[in-house]
Amino acid sequence: MRLDGLHVTLRFLGPTPVERVDELAAAMAVAASAAAPIPVRISGAGAFPSQGRPRALWLGIAEGGEGLAALAARLDDGLVALGWPHEERPFRAHLTLARADGVRAGAATAATLRDAASEISIESVTDRLVLYESITGHGPARYVSRAEAALG
Repeated sequence: MRLDGLHVTLRFLGPTPVERVDELAAAMAVAASAAAPIPVRISGAGAFPSQGRPRALWLGIAEGGEGLAALAARLDDGLVALGWPHEERPFRAHLTLARADGVRAGAATAATLRDAASEISIESVTDRLVLYESITGHGPARYVSRAEAALG
């Protein structure tokens, strides 16, 4: 199954010089080679940081989160070896659907999403890591693949 634009962020890097993409791809390949494809089940929804003042709306990962967390930790180790700081925030597997910063109807939208997704159950398999460049401004964010590494 392919859901364009949706992805699980294992590690956010921020602005990254293009000359570092090759070393990032190598770190991704090392992390990916140590992991088998990860079955996941998407279920439920919510908002960060809270339902009352959401900044992001998300779908939950009900199964497979542990495997994704282990993959994120291996990737983090590889990035730290390349000079990136260790990720301090705990990993929380989710699919970001939308940003709700400053949206007046954000709390109502988060509640509607939570209710609508209460019965959702979508199974898929995570089989690769992708380094995305996010392009923002002038409409919805677009994601351009800069490197990929197959799991296993």
